[in-house]
Amino acid sequence: MILSIIIVNWNTSELLAKCLSSIYSHPPNCPFEVWVVDNASGDDSVSMLRSRFPQVDLIENLENTGFSLANNQAIRQSHGRYVLLLNPDTEVKPGALQQMVYRIDTHPQVGAVGARLLNPDGSLQTSCYAAPTVWREFIRLFHLDFLNLHESYKMERWETTQPRRVEVIQGACLMLRRSALDQIGLLDEGFFMYSEDVDLCMRLGKAGWQLYWLPQAEVLHHGGQSSQQVAEEMFLHLYQAKLACIRKHQGNWAAVVYRLILLLASLPRLVLIPLSWVHIKPRSQRYQSLGRNYHKLLLNLAGRTGDERIKRPST
Repeated sequence: MILSIIIVNWNTSELLAKCLSSIYSHPPNCPFEVWVVDNASGDDSVSMLRSRFPQVDLIENLENTGFSLANNQAIRQSHGRYVLLLNPDTEVKPGALQQMVYRIDTHPQVGAVGARLLNPDGSLQTSCYAAPTVWREFIRLFHLDFLNLHESYKMERWETTQPRRVEVIQGACLMLRRSALDQIGLLDEGFFMYSEDVDLCMRLGKAGWQLYWLPQAEVLHHGGQSSQQVAEEMFLHLYQAKLACIRKHQGNWAAVVYRLILLLASLPRLVLIPLSWVHIKPRSQRYQSLGRNYHKLLLNLAGRTGDERIKRPST
């Protein structure tokens, strides 16, 4: 077995069917298997899989175990030399899987590769990042991009005919060398959702493995279809995960500084709530939502005493 494709699903039956159809319509030129881990979906995902895709290896969880744990379940049971973590809200384009397999198979120093993700309208989607640091997060949160000219990724300017070495690849479509996972370990199950891909890529880089973005491999990504079902809760969890990742890789003092940055960045964003009262719809609803999110984040951060452990959301 060369490739194991692993998909973690939660209530995205229709998109999952499109994802699987795209895989079997545009398969790689090598033996492969597909695993779907269903995290206690409330829709017809499981029955759809059994009726339309009986060849898929299915793991049914009785509760939502999160992204990391669910992926690890399938990784441990799968057999491929390479493992592709693929979101259920993706559709692979012709040749994409083969391009990814070929790159990682012919370059033994490469531990992971990622595809060129596209939005539903065909535009480029950001899928690679510089590894997060307190400084880079400060730049991002306060929109000071002019201070970060040599560190930020400007993917819209990248050459689309040559692979590019990167630091972090988004977990929506991330192919990994199993021997690299054997060396550094699987996904950190302390991350329920968000930052687990960042942590994994950073561990690969620290262990000396190379990571590449492959523009020739195109994958459509609808984006955030599971997390949108609990959007406000996921916003808070996103920053809890970022904080935990900073602490894990840069230490306690970096986490303290980052928490202070988040507190300062949240305060001016609270003006979005009163601004929404006088602004015409539908933008006013967006302002209200963002304002509520940052208000919750501010309260959450102010109430912490130093324990940055990830708490699982009630999904």
